[in-house]
Amino acid sequence: HAGLSTEQPNTLAKLQSLNGLFAIYKKQGPTSADVLNTLKETLLKEAGEHNPNPRKRRKQSLKMGHGGTLDSAASGVLVIGVGNGTKMLSTMLTGSKKYVAVGELGKATDTLDATGSVTLEKDFGHITRLDMEEKLKSFTGDIMQVPPLYSALKKDGQRLSVLLKKGHKVEAKPARPVTVNNLSLQEFKPPLFTLDIECGGGFYVRSLVDDLGKALSSCAHVKELIRTKQGQFTLEEHTLHEEHWTLEHILQALQPC
Repeated sequence: HAGLSTEQPNTLAKLQSLNGLFAIYKKQGPTSADVLNTLKETLLKEAGEHNPNPRKRRKQSLKMGHGGTLDSAASGVLVIGVGNGTKMLSTMLTGSKKYVAVGELGKATDTLDATGSVTLEKDFGHITRLDMEEKLKSFTGDIMQVPPLYSALKKDGQRLSVLLKKGHKVEAKPARPVTVNNLSLQEFKPPLFTLDIECGGGFYVRSLVDDLGKALSSCAHVKELIRTKQGQFTLEEHTLHEEHWTLEHILQALQPC
């Protein structure tokens, strides 16, 4: 209709004038970077920006970033910064996060989650709910943690996960101090168990589950991981699912800065 031509540049101008933070739901499968690109594409398409060469102009036309990688096998809250909001993303990286993790006893994998190849199988019949609850205490508070080999951490400018997939030898990073504010066992149905975790920045749930399995004289990996909260953004209240990746919904959800 006639109003369309004036409407669409208007949408783009509105998109480019957004400054703040909002949260989207990342489904299982894609990387956080993939999800961010899909979000940008969706919004630019709504604004009528059909570009045959997406690599060129689009990146500059919408300034966006995310506040901390969520593993491709994980789902849940992904905080997005737009405009000046991108400057606030570093506080999201270091801030508190909540996760629900389902672990599986008796099998270890190279990636420490269900996407990897099984590297070890061990008996878990001796482990009781009380054993696990007792061991979880030693993983609570300020602890030292070795990050997973398969991670977004970098060596010589390249992601460890990329180097590993290319067949390079990668040495484990040294243990780093991390904080676990809360850690509780929600369900214990061997081989499966469910943990509720509240932690600070730089903490890897995959490493926790791997270390927990070893501490219980067995082994374990993460079967399912959901981020339920990042900073003030919660999964139930603040997260935009893909069908709501529109200017209108973002304007409603945006925490301005």
